[in-house]
Amino acid sequence: MLYNLLKLTHVLSIIVWIGGMVFAHFFLRPAALQLPPPERLRLMQDVLRRFFAGVAVAIGLVLVTGLWMIGRVAKQAVQSGGSFAMPLDWTLMAALGIVMMAIFGHIRFALFKRLTRAVAASDWATGGQALASIRTWVGVNLALGVAIVAITLLM
Repeated sequence: MLYNLLKLTHVLSIIVWIGGMVFAHFFLRPAALQLPPPERLRLMQDVLRRFFAGVAVAIGLVLVTGLWMIGRVAKQAVQSGGSFAMPLDWTLMAALGIVMMAIFGHIRFALFKRLTRAVAASDWATGGQALASIRTWVGVNLALGVAIVAITLLM
């Protein structure tokens, strides 16, 4: 039962992260393009601040639940007299997940910081450049997230 609850938390956290990227990338951004740059950048900065806080929580939950589930399966294998070799799909999921987390760190702590400074200074050109960089890296993370889902479901 605990394993199932942890797996549910793991998957729901991933849904929040990937779903939020889909929403921001394909729905919010195109709609926000209709706003003048000062309004658009303020809106995106505020939305991303809130979203990134949620993603930080989701990442923590993904890490804790993922490591716990791997550890539990490994422990059961060893206790039953066998050995544990992590399946290839789990290895790919974990490795790509770590890459996604690193990219998120870059987005949140470098690019978003630039956006926040630009909005505070009413420097709309710099803010637009920062937002464009965020969009690019979110696109990369979204592609990696979709690849992880495909790998885990198709392998």
